Amino acid sequence: QVQLVESGGGLVQAGGSLRLSCAASGSILSIRSMGWYRQTPGKQRELVASVSSVGSTNYADSVKGRFTISRENAKNTVSLQMNTLKPEDTAVYYCNAGVVTSTPVRLSDYWGQGTQVTVSS
Repeated sequence: QVQLVESGGGLVQAGGSLRLSCAASGSILSIRSMGWYRQTPGKQRELVASVSSVGSTNYADSVKGRFTISRENAKNTVSLQMNTLKPEDTAVYYCNAGVVTSTPVRLSDYWGQGTQVTVSS
């Protein structure tokens, strides 16, 4: 079994910054892509940013130039630095990882529990 534990959400004023972190633990053989998604009430969960095991990154157009995703493979962690936050960034942010487990050997998608980010105007 694999657990993803997120931290770092909260309330911030527009123009401010927050850093989200996510740590994966459990029967991990390797981790493929890691990423952050967000969801607001009544809307589908959307990709914010992702990073591959070799460091290739992908960002939603709405966050390019403001958010930076990074990962530490040795620690099985992924972080999202969010700068110049806007009220429309308000959402529940979810960590996601494609994990190859060791017992059994299988690639599966895992999600964190979600962390609230609220940006006030």
